[in-house]
Amino acid sequence: MSESFNMDNLPFSLLTAKEQELLNNNLDIAYFQKGETIISAGEVPEGVFIVLKGKVGESDGSEAIDQDVSAANVFVHYQDEDYFGGWSVLNGRAIHNFIAVEETICHVLPTRTLMELIASNALFADYFQQNLTAKREIVAQHGQNQDMAEFMLARIEDGTIREPLIVLEGTSIAEATRMMREMKADCVLAKKGNRYGMVTGTDLLDAVIINGLPLESDVSEIASYRLITTDPQDYLFNALIMMTQQQIERVVVMRGTELLGIVELTDVLSHFSSHSHVIGLRVERAQTVEDLREASRGLTDLIKALISTGVKIRFTMELLAAMNGRIISKLFDLVIPNDLRPHVCLIVMGSEGRGEQIMKTDQDNGLIFRDGLEWPEKHAVMRKFSETLISFGFPPCPGNIMVSNPEWVNSTSDWANKLNDWSQKFDGESVMKLAIAVDGKPVAGNAALFKVARNAFLRSVRNNDIFFSHFAKASLNFDTPLTFFGNLKEKGVLDIKKGGIFPIVHGVRTMALEHRILETNTFKRIEALVEMEQMRKNHGENLAEALSLFVQIRLKHQIQRVEESQDGRDSTPNAIDLQRLNKLERDLLRDALRIVKDFKKHLASRYHIGS
Repeated sequence: MSESFNMDNLPFSLLTAKEQELLNNNLDIAYFQKGETIISAGEVPEGVFIVLKGKVGESDGSEAIDQDVSAANVFVHYQDEDYFGGWSVLNGRAIHNFIAVEETICHVLPTRTLMELIASNALFADYFQQNLTAKREIVAQHGQNQDMAEFMLARIEDGTIREPLIVLEGTSIAEATRMMREMKADCVLAKKGNRYGMVTGTDLLDAVIINGLPLESDVSEIASYRLITTDPQDYLFNALIMMTQQQIERVVVMRGTELLGIVELTDVLSHFSSHSHVIGLRVERAQTVEDLREASRGLTDLIKALISTGVKIRFTMELLAAMNGRIISKLFDLVIPNDLRPHVCLIVMGSEGRGEQIMKTDQDNGLIFRDGLEWPEKHAVMRKFSETLISFGFPPCPGNIMVSNPEWVNSTSDWANKLNDWSQKFDGESVMKLAIAVDGKPVAGNAALFKVARNAFLRSVRNNDIFFSHFAKASLNFDTPLTFFGNLKEKGVLDIKKGGIFPIVHGVRTMALEHRILETNTFKRIEALVEMEQMRKNHGENLAEALSLFVQIRLKHQIQRVEESQDGRDSTPNAIDLQRLNKLERDLLRDALRIVKDFKKHLASRYHIGS
């Protein structure tokens, strides 16, 4: 009876030949009429069902079984070799109803056989545990990009650490320069007591030519002792991100207090360029607006290259956020007069502020200036800044949240007052503006101006339960994705931002704000909440994996639409064409949407939000 069962799909493809034989020998076939209940909430299921033909709807077990299976309480549909009932078997009883939407034929894998396979095959067991992290790892290992593991997982210790040139305190500038030439090094580490300081070739030139120091001067006196360090076990890709963010060309590798060596930017780029996946970082060499414009245009190619080779979405987001930040910061330096830069601060907000923007989406930025600053031209300069970013491919914000809008150009006191005013109003517009603003991050100018306003706001909402209840409520504004996921499957469109991304981002944002976590990135906020024991570790891991999946699926569809469009733009960045998802993607998406649903229930309970 099992001749037509397909062993090529996950998780059954994970089984050995002997285990697949066991499965085949124990499979049964079951037939169901339209409207017939296959599994009832509260009952012990007979096993896992794999759809051979037909369609099955899953509905919330808290409601009575509705024989009209087209009703809105059906939130997931199963068809075309989808399986269901696995979680119910492992849980001991079903928590949902499963009803045949149309005449349906299913293979049935009995509970006893399923448990034997779980006991004998760890990967198969992980896949059935409904752990999204485990499933994504399994898919990655057994998918098309498994040959890219070296690129994705290369660590700093994998042959890229250079032995450092170390000189002791008292070594002259002349001697250090001679040693650098002999060793063909472009930097030296000066040891002063128990500390190491870095001196680059540029530092030596500045010391002698600009500052006029004698060649006999102690090189340790011109060293920088605030070293940017990394661990040898860290990913090489993170080193690239760090260098881009810090505008440096090398990092020092430390294992605890032990100095191991130096990683150079040229070594990192050489490693990745051997895979032909990373374009040159022309941003660092850009000296004009036109240079920046050209560098910005190259980012789309970089995104496509990284995604096509299976680089984890979080790495891609961090690298692109760092590079976008450098572009915006350099443009700021080109547009803002030198004497004004210490008195103003450019902030990016929304997805830019969180470092979660990949494809260029709407601008969300603002300017904070020192109280009492006289700068009559500021609005004209800010309009020029926004227009230039638009020419770089950063679309204007439909809500006009840009520095070209005087509402988002404020003194430090005015900005603090606006944040406070928004927090005291509970209308949708105020909550939206506050949500965007609390993700703000300084990218150019004097960051202290931003921090003063932010800290004043954090003090104003401390222990304000009423505020957090109203603020968190926005996470529940959109329908639970699983309520309409099945229905939209027919229409072929899902708004992934409303259905999946926003509830996680805003819910985590609320919790982070409540606990005064200064990180703006959602993944880092989750890690901080877990560390503070405000979120269970497995809960945090699942939320992070769900968000990664949503972003990855959205990006894949964005790239497809950009390539298919005439003007290279995407007018529907959050639309997911469900017909373009393969079976594995649908399975992962379904699991991720369940995680969102559970998280929203948690938020409603935590912040006492009524239905």
